[in-house]
Amino acid sequence: MNRVGIGYDVHQLKAGRPLVLGGVTIEHSTGLDGHSDADVLTHAVIDALLGAVADGDIGTHFPDSDDTWRDADSIDLLRATCVRLEAVTIVNVDATIVAERPKLAGYIDAMRSRLADAMGLDPGRVSVKATTAETMGALGREEGIAAIAIATVNQPEAA
Repeated sequence: MNRVGIGYDVHQLKAGRPLVLGGVTIEHSTGLDGHSDADVLTHAVIDALLGAVADGDIGTHFPDSDDTWRDADSIDLLRATCVRLEAVTIVNVDATIVAERPKLAGYIDAMRSRLADAMGLDPGRVSVKATTAETMGALGREEGIAAIAIATVNQPEAA
């Protein structure tokens, strides 16, 4: 049975933090603030996968109240999510990052590869796009970065 899930994440930008998106460190003057590495793209993918199988969300499985996940590499969280979903076949993932800056075109292929590798997929089954908020709202004022993802999975029907 094919199932679909949607994930969304947003974090504020903060000086003194690395900017990590899709498991790729990006040169920028600020990074995302959060309990883990605050990788909004990977977090959105995790939530999309968990949503597709109705298994809670990233906060359910990796709560920010648990110091185990402090400064965690979100790619490791994605790998752990895929282990949890081992009976499921991930068909594809499509994601969009919303950020005014930095420009991300030069990083997209690396993000696709990192995410695909963590999920055990061919990169051709992982799409990552970037857009801006056209200077509107908090994202447009460069106060943060957001990402949205959708995942299609094939889950065997229960016997």
